[in-house]
Amino acid sequence: MTERRGRPGYDREGILKVAVDAFNEHGYDATPMGLLADRLGLSKSAIYHHFDSKDQILEVALDRAMSALEAARDTALDREQTAEARLVAVLRGAVRVLVAELPYVTLLLRVRGNTDVERNAVKRRRAFDRTMQQLVTAARDEGSLREDVDPGLVERLLFGMINSIAEWYRPQHGDTADVIADHVVSLATTGLFKPERIPALGS
Repeated sequence: MTERRGRPGYDREGILKVAVDAFNEHGYDATPMGLLADRLGLSKSAIYHHFDSKDQILEVALDRAMSALEAARDTALDREQTAEARLVAVLRGAVRVLVAELPYVTLLLRVRGNTDVERNAVKRRRAFDRTMQQLVTAARDEGSLREDVDPGLVERLLFGMINSIAEWYRPQHGDTADVIADHVVSLATTGLFKPERIPALGS
């Protein structure tokens, strides 16, 4: 997508940030262009100079989040390492993306497929999930994970934990992405209990 140069004094990135914050606060459907114009102190025509429509603003925002997650995944998968090491790399990468792109990933996690733009984002999320399930399966098959784990369930639990960061993480609290990633990986790989205290599945 070609980025327009824009008028002097108006920044496309700034408009996008304000719009995403408003979408997260009110919901995409409940955020009219007039509200964005008021928050920006711009006319609607000034916004339309940068974006063709509210849908395009959403599309750019969702693509930013999804592309960052896909890049983290692809970087990990390209490594000549064990499936376990690549899985850990994806988990760390996903945490870093969520922290770095918090408003955009938050918006991504809230879309439900009500429009073509949202349906495309949901499709990409599902493709991402399938790749992660395949990676969990590979880690299990190489002997890194317990043989009785369900890859689909494990993937949902892992990314459910990571996605929950969007609901409570606040940069001012001081936790860095690497610290959070360390905790996620620790919980994912060793659990809360000492090895001898970990109960068997179904017990």
